[in-house]
Amino acid sequence: MSKITIYHNPACGTSRNTLALIRDSGVEPEVIEYLKTPPGKAKLQELLKAMGIGVRALLREKGTPYAELSLADPKWTDDELLDFMVEHPILMNRPVVVTPLGTKLCRPSEAVLDILPEPQV
Repeated sequence: MSKITIYHNPACGTSRNTLALIRDSGVEPEVIEYLKTPPGKAKLQELLKAMGIGVRALLREKGTPYAELSLADPKWTDDELLDFMVEHPILMNRPVVVTPLGTKLCRPSEAVLDILPEPQV
């Protein structure tokens, strides 16, 4: 059986839908509720590298302290932005899914189908 991990927020509809699609494929993933168990800076860097995206692509604006922290300001380095994400895990966009076929920010939730070893049962 393939190991699949989802960085999940149960309050997020997209995250819940993605989790359901993974389960529909016949796999029970490791579910990391990242607001309760936030990834550290090294894990965030690892996820970003695996996804091939920049830090700003993983930042969530809506419903977060993004605006009050002025994170749109280009003065912030990637390293500083990662520090903000560690301090405020809600800034991490979700869900992020890790499978043997790749790592992806699954927005929309159907994007997970591209990296599931067996998308449907």
